[in-house]
Amino acid sequence: MRMKRLPKDFYEQPTLELARSLLGHYLVHQHPTGEIIAKIVETEAYLGAIDRAAHSFGGRRTNRTEVMFGLPGHVYTYQMHTHTLLNVVSGPVGTPEAVLIRAVEPIQGQALIDQHRPGLKPVDQTNGPGKLTKALGITMNLYGHSLQHEPLFIVEGEPIIDVEAGPRVGIPNTGEARDYPYRFFERANPYVSKYR
Repeated sequence: MRMKRLPKDFYEQPTLELARSLLGHYLVHQHPTGEIIAKIVETEAYLGAIDRAAHSFGGRRTNRTEVMFGLPGHVYTYQMHTHTLLNVVSGPVGTPEAVLIRAVEPIQGQALIDQHRPGLKPVDQTNGPGKLTKALGITMNLYGHSLQHEPLFIVEGEPIIDVEAGPRVGIPNTGEARDYPYRFFERANPYVSKYR
């Protein structure tokens, strides 16, 4: 597979455009036990201070959200219950926005994924934001990591033409923000976490 890393300026797109543009590109994790590559098939955009569903709503700046105030193209990881969730920092410096990687389709490293997520059908191993981090071995240790460097980065894939937008998932107590069509996914891809 051709491995051309996405350049820094790719991540400087407006957040909603970035969320859509990430679809079809490949997330690469050079795990200590082997390389895993997966196609990004679902994302969600979070528009920072103006977005009631974002951790940084109202400009909230904490140890957890600090990385979002920095340069785009870095990793924002956070814990939800027992899951680590992976986000790509977006927006200009000082504008705390991010794109959640919601689902991926494995391309390489299935044997490793099976070790990380044993006893599951392949489609159930990476069809959700907490599932894919377990499958790819992504942990909180990558908080603040630049996607320009190993062991975690994104390389060019093929643009996805058949993209659908819909409301984000799992944010019920966020007023009107729960209905914003800020989730983007490849239509009919079986690894997408939720279609409606």
